[in-house]
Amino acid sequence: MTPAEEEAAAQTILLAFAADPMARWTWPRADQYLAAMPRMIRAFGSRAFDNGSAWRTPDYSAVALWLPPGVDADEDGLGAVIESTVEGSLRSETDPIFEEMASYHPTEPHWYLPLIGADPAHQGEGLGEALMTHALARCDRDHAPAYLESSNPRNIPFYERHGFERLGAIQAGSSPTLVPMLRPAR
Repeated sequence: MTPAEEEAAAQTILLAFAADPMARWTWPRADQYLAAMPRMIRAFGSRAFDNGSAWRTPDYSAVALWLPPGVDADEDGLGAVIESTVEGSLRSETDPIFEEMASYHPTEPHWYLPLIGADPAHQGEGLGEALMTHALARCDRDHAPAYLESSNPRNIPFYERHGFERLGAIQAGSSPTLVPMLRPAR
């Protein structure tokens, strides 16, 4: 996808994550989620558009935003979203989550998948499978590992089928569990 397609991609991810345990713990009210999540999507994944690593199905029913080796999410943007949108009582729990996420992130060059999702009206149609297969072929051509954090336990078997292995569990206070996963280089 090109940067001009970012808005359409963000809308698909917004729908895909509407029932995500971590997203809805962070922003439990619908108005909070709808206001904050588009900013979070951009901070986590917008650099994929500039690096040719944002992929979609033809009708935008599913989207995957991958960050190639050497490209990181917008850390300042992530911090600003959390600071300005997360209720004060939860902020003391979000900081440790991001710190643990950083501790699991590989130090070697790797592909990072911050966001993948399908419009709920099209989930179960194999669209995520197609996007994952396409992206992992790229990882394999580069002989690079792939890394992600699963914010939804329902998705873990999907990632494991694609060769990702659980590295641990990230949880703070009342938060749901986030599972860091690595697919070794092939």
